Amino acid sequence: MDNMQKLIDERVHEYYWKYDYNCATTMLLILSEICGIKLQQQTLDAAVAMHGAGKYGAQCGLVEGSLMFIGIYGRQKQKADERIEKECRGFAEGFEKEFGSLMCKELRPEGFKPDNPPHLCEGLTKRAVRFTLDYVTGNDN
Repeated sequence: MDNMQKLIDERVHEYYWKYDYNCATTMLLILSEICGIKLQQQTLDAAVAMHGAGKYGAQCGLVEGSLMFIGIYGRQKQKADERIEKECRGFAEGFEKEFGSLMCKELRPEGFKPDNPPHLCEGLTKRAVRFTLDYVTGNDN
């Protein structure tokens, strides 16, 4: 395992089990740390219910957090709005191809049941953070 994946694995585990953050918040925090971007508290506040639209099962929080980050990162890199939009679309297409869906209810192991243990998506999150990081840094030029 490379050092980057080790960092991702450690942070995902910490943010889920120590802080009980959701997937969107976890995604934002890890990507911002790795890319050296300071997030405003208001951004993290906006992500508080972005885990399938408050557990409704809609768009996955890993996708939502990634899309938010692509916008933040794009602004930091002074990319035009049209380019950021194109990169978000490309990300969504790539994520769907890689993971099979953009929908939380389809990606989440066991779906949503009252007796589900917490943080069922830890493994998926680790893979999705790496996928997103590779996508974001691959579009730097």
